[in-house]
Amino acid sequence: MNAPIVVAAGLTVLLLAFGGLTTNVGPWYRDLRKPSWNPPNWAFGPAWTLILGLAAWAGVSAWTSTVDSAAHLRIAILFAANIVFHALWSPLFFNWQRPDWALIEVPFLWLSIVALMVGLTPLSPLAGLLLTPYLLWVSFAAVLNLAIVRLNRPFGVRPG
Repeated sequence: MNAPIVVAAGLTVLLLAFGGLTTNVGPWYRDLRKPSWNPPNWAFGPAWTLILGLAAWAGVSAWTSTVDSAAHLRIAILFAANIVFHALWSPLFFNWQRPDWALIEVPFLWLSIVALMVGLTPLSPLAGLLLTPYLLWVSFAAVLNLAIVRLNRPFGVRPG
């Protein structure tokens, strides 16, 4: 197995594990009002696994399509930024119980995916296609996040 595949798979597993550890679907989340079109909780794990697997494939596709070290650096920077923004959302929403802050963070995640698509597509058109489900899912999640904020605000107000 070659190094780009090992690195992409390892990072994907770490990101999925981090997401799972920072997503507490406990009483607080269960008690939130959610729109009728909210997917069932069990759907999120498989969706994210598939989406991040496709993103890893996109990274490998772009990486192996070039031997240019400057292009490799751009790919690494684009994915590093995306990983940071991706990893921020769950703790904001679930651990800090601040869907409003998570909603503020979503545009940064969305733009990091667009940047990946713009940066990787010239190296590998397949990479851009593989990232499309990620962009679509985050767009859907942003609308869902907005609906939850509207149905449940205000957040961060302590009784007393």
